[in-house]
Amino acid sequence: MAFAALAWFGPIAYSDSDLVATGQSRYPTIANLVNDAIQSGQTPGAVVVVASSEQILYAQSFGDRQVLPHTEPMTLETVFDLASITKPLATGTSIMTLVDAGKIDVGQPVARYLPEFGQHGKESITVAELLLHTSGLIPDNPLSDYQQGAALAWQQICDLKLRAPPGTKFAYSDVGFIVLGKLVQQVSGKPLDAFARETIFEPLGMRETTYNPVPKLRVRAAATQQRDGDWIKGVVHDPRAHLLDGVAGHAGVFSTAADLVRYGRVMLSRGSDANTKLFSPSTYEQMIQPRDVLRGTRTYSWDHRSPYSSNRGTSFSDAAFGHGGFTGTVLWIDPDKDLVFIFLSTRLHPDGKGNVNTLAGKIASVVGETK
Repeated sequence: MAFAALAWFGPIAYSDSDLVATGQSRYPTIANLVNDAIQSGQTPGAVVVVASSEQILYAQSFGDRQVLPHTEPMTLETVFDLASITKPLATGTSIMTLVDAGKIDVGQPVARYLPEFGQHGKESITVAELLLHTSGLIPDNPLSDYQQGAALAWQQICDLKLRAPPGTKFAYSDVGFIVLGKLVQQVSGKPLDAFARETIFEPLGMRETTYNPVPKLRVRAAATQQRDGDWIKGVVHDPRAHLLDGVAGHAGVFSTAADLVRYGRVMLSRGSDANTKLFSPSTYEQMIQPRDVLRGTRTYSWDHRSPYSSNRGTSFSDAAFGHGGFTGTVLWIDPDKDLVFIFLSTRLHPDGKGNVNTLAGKIASVVGETK
């Protein structure tokens, strides 16, 4: 099966330490914002990186990536559970490579590719409606639906009824992206993690981006909360993704700031660069075009201006697209301003009470104003 994303001339060469602290004089207020947030208990630590197509404009780490049961300082090389950034980074991008290859039509019903999904009113849900969170699916089905493994979990999703007719309401849905992950597997013939690795992460040189990190990455991971008496570190925090063996369309990917720069730069270049082609410029435009979702605007798998986009701040251009994650992660890409903005934090550690959306939005505003 030939995919456009596999137009690849070998992995991009990067050193192990290609992010070094820089940019304090360019954005002098960022350190104050983050350090104040750490002091007030919003998060134990964070990494902030700003990049253009050609330069790292800012890269700093703050505080700690773990405080219990022992302290580990934050570093630029820390590995983070991206949570819902998985949706566009892995699942949405995988879907669009399949669109580019002519294997998926986003205007077609999902049931065309996954016939068992087409029941209980879900027959007409399109791939586009899943990408935009306008499918009518509930945000999350019960955790108990996942406790007997992936096969039965999928059956439970197929048995779900809708909360609204497709296309009539916006409701952010993890379930919808679990379905999209299943769609990638069905159409490509490969599990989502393998397809994303072979089609996105490896070609872009994102060597530290993965589902289910190996031990050498887990030791550098930011901690989240406790599960069954153990600290979660390098294991997915999201409970549904955890019960799906760490691989799901809505959550589960781990990455570093440096790897997110690599992805962001390819997206600044409309989906391809000298080494790698994720998809054609027309497919890229199809992915990032803002679309009305009744409560704002979204793009295919990315946020734009919606109830969830306070972390974009006030100064990015209207071309910017991005996403946040429950663990305290934020990625925004602004093609008009040639900016990639990355904010990665440990806001869930140790007690789950941290809150960084406002902080990320303030930093994003500074970044957009300064460029």
